[in-house]
Amino acid sequence: MCGLTGILNISGYSTDSCLRNMNQSIHHRGPDEDGYFSDELVMLGHKRLAIIDVASGQQPMKTDDGRFVIVYNGEVYNFNEIKQELMQQGVSFSTHCDTEVILKAFQIWGTESIKKLRGMFAFAIYDRETKKVYLVRDRLGIKPMFYGWTSKGDFIFGSELKTFYAHPDFEKKLRVESLEEYLSLGYIPEPNSIYHAANKLEPGHWLELDLSTGKQRIEQYWDVTFDNSFKGSAEEAEEELLRRFKEAIDLRLVAEVPLGAFLSGGVDSSAVVATMSELMNEPVNTCSIGFDVKDYDESDYANQVADRYQTNHLSKIIAADDFELIDQLVDLYDEPYADSSALPTYRVCQLAKERVTVALSGDGADEMLAGYRRYKFQAAEDKLRGFMPDGMRRMLFGPLATVYPKMDWAPRFVRAKSTFESLSRDSVAGYFQSVSIVGDSVRNKLFSKVYRRQTQDYHAIDVFRDIERKANTDDPLALTQYLDIKSYMLGDILTKVDRASMAHSLEVRVPFLDHKLVEWMATLPVELKLQRGIGKYLLKKSMEPKLPNDLLYRQKMGFRIPLSEWFRGPLKDKLQQLNSGSIAETGYFDNQYLGWMIDQHISAKRDFAAPLWTLFMLEKFLQKHNYHE
Repeated sequence: MCGLTGILNISGYSTDSCLRNMNQSIHHRGPDEDGYFSDELVMLGHKRLAIIDVASGQQPMKTDDGRFVIVYNGEVYNFNEIKQELMQQGVSFSTHCDTEVILKAFQIWGTESIKKLRGMFAFAIYDRETKKVYLVRDRLGIKPMFYGWTSKGDFIFGSELKTFYAHPDFEKKLRVESLEEYLSLGYIPEPNSIYHAANKLEPGHWLELDLSTGKQRIEQYWDVTFDNSFKGSAEEAEEELLRRFKEAIDLRLVAEVPLGAFLSGGVDSSAVVATMSELMNEPVNTCSIGFDVKDYDESDYANQVADRYQTNHLSKIIAADDFELIDQLVDLYDEPYADSSALPTYRVCQLAKERVTVALSGDGADEMLAGYRRYKFQAAEDKLRGFMPDGMRRMLFGPLATVYPKMDWAPRFVRAKSTFESLSRDSVAGYFQSVSIVGDSVRNKLFSKVYRRQTQDYHAIDVFRDIERKANTDDPLALTQYLDIKSYMLGDILTKVDRASMAHSLEVRVPFLDHKLVEWMATLPVELKLQRGIGKYLLKKSMEPKLPNDLLYRQKMGFRIPLSEWFRGPLKDKLQQLNSGSIAETGYFDNQYLGWMIDQHISAKRDFAAPLWTLFMLEKFLQKHNYHE
């Protein structure tokens, strides 16, 4: 696992020191070694975290004839299989690493070689003969790739946005539409970034830039298709899931450095650990963190699994008020990012690094097997939508949503305002409403008239509409899963884990997102994913012999943070400064309404914790980057 960066020196203004500063900015991603390549057009930098073939495999790496050069971040798990295929064609190798396999596969097969790769990866390959540069990102977006242009016309790219900050000609002009997306979702979805001059390469895509003509093109080489085509019995599905899951994990156990797993006490990480224990000859290294507030702590479940499988378990209890990390998060994520579980994720990565350099995680299971509770509610709403015409639903539920009070303090079953709002819309708009951190009604009051004019009333629902058009499914649950895979999983979950883990030079592998397993899970019918309100039904049934029932069928907890209490306690003073800080200076927000939100929350009349945290992290970002419109 590594970090990479590069400059296509079209203008001639970029210097070696530009590249070295960019590369050094991501030292945490690869502290073991660094390397550089440059000619009259292209400059490449690399930071290495050595995992496989530690003794060799340095980058940038060139083919024997010097024509192709690569910088690469990730792991390709089937590289030996591809290597054997290449050797049969007479290709020779001087290392034992996957980098050389990727490079020489590209030399032989070009962009078609990408389809052979099984793993997580982001890489750049420079063809010195054709004067073309290729940027490639893995199918699910586990590894990041940013690209953009400097103010003087040079093309730049890197593993993190902070590499761009290190280039003196990168212009930090806000893409104002990104604020609408950020407040809605808590992150800025692909392919956008917070800046006009920077983009994210989308998963399953490659970008080609022809240095001779200046032409750029982007092509998609993979996508997931939900088709409900699996026709076997439930028992056959269980057997197949276990077989494929075991294979995905087995592929990810190859390393020349200490390896382990996160163990949160949830279904997904516990399934990973149980399966690793079957495959490994020695105890699995596991780690978990708990909180000193019981409502936020699930470490007892992690301990159950650790005891059952006799893992080499490392556990630590941290304070629930661990808000001292907030400023570090701003440095870590480079653009506004509002998932507060990034704090405990940072801590568990920090803990894991005490013993291992590679850790397996359970990320991706919720999206692929319908594990989130919101899928159950969305399915129920979609069923009702199927019985009622759009016009009737709008007439009935629209007015109800308007008059029904917002009762944050009440039991969940009587808090129906959001449900009425969702039912008055179509399925995608309803789902957008349900996952929005700052809902439409609040954003409409929070953004100023100046902002609305400048963005021409842009609405972040457009992000979901674009994804919907590509979904290629008529199944409502599959569409919801596809939306999450392309938005929440990508922009929130995988971003969170990549930055938090690489901050500690820790590689995290994600077996549930093995693309062959993903393709198979996408064939499963609804009833094997969501049955009688139980999400991840097939996974839970298949794990019944391996994990206790009270762990499998308890309510999902996740990494929760006591935001409401923080904003009424230790962060109260900082919260009250929100409407007189950098946010206020943008002119994009209604300071009077923001002040009302703050007062309502502090007085406990309303719970605005999630929206206020989103704004709080935006304020921190603007302060960090000295933004003034």
